[in-house]
Amino acid sequence: MARGFHIITQPVLDGLPELPQVGLFHLFIKHTSAALTINESADPDVRVDFESIFNRLVPEHLPFLQHTCEGPDDMPAHIKAALIGSSISIPIIGGRLDMGTWQGIFLCEFRNRAPSRKLTATIYQ
Repeated sequence: MARGFHIITQPVLDGLPELPQVGLFHLFIKHTSAALTINESADPDVRVDFESIFNRLVPEHLPFLQHTCEGPDDMPAHIKAALIGSSISIPIIGGRLDMGTWQGIFLCEFRNRAPSRKLTATIYQ
């Protein structure tokens, strides 16, 4: 997956069984240099702005970083992932994920050339 903030709401929904009428959906990413979040999915500028802000907060080539053996994007990716987090939870109401009108699930990829990412979805009734 390319670096950036990717809306994955529909692929996640496509991979789920029929949802219960009421419950809790939990999604976890099994990696330390990518993250999951929920945010506005209607305007693509949001994703561009997220990338710009995070690159200013944690730029590559910081001279004091010690974990650099995997490239200059690796340790900044770990820090960015820690800031956002590795999981999200969404209520299930009426057999659907109860998200707001403009909300979507984002996979936040912080590596320049990332391997495929693995997610674990859990549904609690």
